[in-house]
Amino acid sequence: MSKPDFRSFPDVLIGAGTRVQDFCVLGEPAKGRGPGQDRLIIGPNGVIRSHTIIYAGTRIGARLQTGHSVLIRENTRIGDDCSIGSGSVVEFKVVMGNRVRLHSQCFVPEYSVLEDDCWLGPRVVLTNARFPASRRAKHTLEGVRICRFARIGANATLLPGVVIGEGALVGAGAVVTRDVPPDTVVVGNPARRLGRVSELEDEGGLVYADASGATIEAGYAHTAR
Repeated sequence: MSKPDFRSFPDVLIGAGTRVQDFCVLGEPAKGRGPGQDRLIIGPNGVIRSHTIIYAGTRIGARLQTGHSVLIRENTRIGDDCSIGSGSVVEFKVVMGNRVRLHSQCFVPEYSVLEDDCWLGPRVVLTNARFPASRRAKHTLEGVRICRFARIGANATLLPGVVIGEGALVGAGAVVTRDVPPDTVVVGNPARRLGRVSELEDEGGLVYADASGATIEAGYAHTAR
């Protein structure tokens, strides 16, 4: 039985060793642009899983791993060793550093910045429109910035312009309405300070990050007694 293939528009560069699965579309033109007018670059040794669509004008580093049905829009920059889970959407003009992890069904809108080694749990939503549906909504967009080693728990929502500081931890389901300082744990709706990440008690041998850039393994922890 013949195997389905993927579609690649003109001016798509795929690095050596990168595997592209069936039904993907690479180099989709942005609105108002023609096929081949903007270059898509995908680095080496990645895996682009089935039904993923990546627009022209985007540059992706080495060893990207996508889940199934991922959408990455135009003029986005993605570093090395990143992972984007199934059903996630990364809009245009997003900047992602190295070793960024997005779990399934995350939404990252335009002008968001995700620095090196940050981690987003399933169904995290970043927002960028303070006045959605207003006549000037598109002129007042303000992306979220997630700093190095910060972790965002499942189903959290981050409001426009929020900065999540280095090594901070946002609890599952939190609604973050203001900046979170480095090394700070926030939970709830609206999110409130619970303590410091460096004060968390290690549980089950899981390692938490600190601002020094120590190795991170995301997991569960509770506040020290």
